Amino acid sequence: MLTCYRRLPKFDYAIPGSIDEALELLGDNRNGTFKVYAGGTDVIPKIKTRQIRSPEVLVDLKGIPGLDYIEYDSKNGLRIGALATIASVANSHLVKERFTILSRAADSIASTQVQNRGTIVGNICTAVPSADSAPALLALDAKLLCVRREKERMIEIKDFFKGVGQSALQPDELLKEIQVPPVPKKTNGIYIKLSPRRRMDLAVVGVAVLVSAEKGIFNHVRIALGVVAPTPIRAYKAETFLEGQAVSDDLIAKAALLASDECDPRSSHRASAEYRRMMVEVLVKRGIAQALSS
Repeated sequence: MLTCYRRLPKFDYAIPGSIDEALELLGDNRNGTFKVYAGGTDVIPKIKTRQIRSPEVLVDLKGIPGLDYIEYDSKNGLRIGALATIASVANSHLVKERFTILSRAADSIASTQVQNRGTIVGNICTAVPSADSAPALLALDAKLLCVRREKERMIEIKDFFKGVGQSALQPDELLKEIQVPPVPKKTNGIYIKLSPRRRMDLAVVGVAVLVSAEKGIFNHVRIALGVVAPTPIRAYKAETFLEGQAVSDDLIAKAALLASDECDPRSSHRASAEYRRMMVEVLVKRGIAQALSS
């Protein structure tokens, strides 16, 4: 497929120096004519190719200091600021140690150049089904701190995605921070991305699995899927089927089949709906086995 990049259309460009200044700019953005970006790895190409409407004002958040943090404490868990790059999350020692599933998901996103420019928050805000960080954050029960002028609210990530390219974020809001609660002890996670050229291509299917088993019994199970529905989803039936049950290959195989039944994939030039559903079964089974053996 040939993509012809045009020149960027004309728009005003704002670089706020603080969150308050950015929110002040967005305060009158009810009609969505202001567009916010951090890394720009998604929005700039889409503006060039006219996949999205050209903004009247492009608001660049990179000038805001102190938003690139990755912090952890044992009580509240992990906090990722709006300007933390994909590379910084993928390479963070504390994320690798305590939230391996997220580190692996971040490391699977695009090229090294994109990882060093793009942000995890931006990857979520695109609200595309193929966002690699989304299944991992769904499995981790993440929450999103969204702010607007003199107001803030917390959105559970399972309630954030509303459709392809659509999220619960309002035009005058910013997603300031991702919050991830501590992972239960002895819980292991894995993210498996199926794509032709690994991280250089969009995922055909993405599977995130977070499990723990004590004395041979599943006691914590999270299974999240990407690119098999209009939004990233949790496989709740498969999770419920496993929790409290004795670990066995037969049980895992049945849970993987349940997960594939929970999908609503579509066919595209990258894969048929039938292939995606089949690969969910394969990858969920593989992911659970790998997480249990980690």
